[in-house]
Amino acid sequence: MTASKRERQDAILELVSTRAIGSQEELRHLLTERGWDVTQSTLSRDMRDLRIARVPTPSGVRYTAGEHSTGEEGRAVLSGLLPQLFQKLECTRELIVVRTFSAGAQPIAEAIDAEGNPDILGTIAGENTVLLICRTEAACERVAKRLLSLAGR
Repeated sequence: MTASKRERQDAILELVSTRAIGSQEELRHLLTERGWDVTQSTLSRDMRDLRIARVPTPSGVRYTAGEHSTGEEGRAVLSGLLPQLFQKLECTRELIVVRTFSAGAQPIAEAIDAEGNPDILGTIAGENTVLLICRTEAACERVAKRLLSLAGR
């Protein structure tokens, strides 16, 4: 990674963590004020690299920065997102359906994927629904219990 890319991404992280930013255009404008003239496609790539997600909050939709690696940090992301975005969960055999508030499914699915849980074969996310495919029914029970616990239910 070049120094300028790293510096630009540091500026993006700083802005997202210190301000309520609701659109990429708003973030692009703030970066321009700091001397970073970036295209929308470059900004989108940076946001994907930085795992920045757009999530609903009580004051409206805003961007939030996720963790940059898996393992313990990935769990911190999931434990931070679930209480805010989780609505309910249903299980059937090896499948779990997690319902979220609008725009909550993608960040939750990414946080689940980042954990690398061996009980989970994969996730599929829509706007407000995450489908988790578990290895076994026992794995499904373990994952469901953990998700409910992290969501505070």
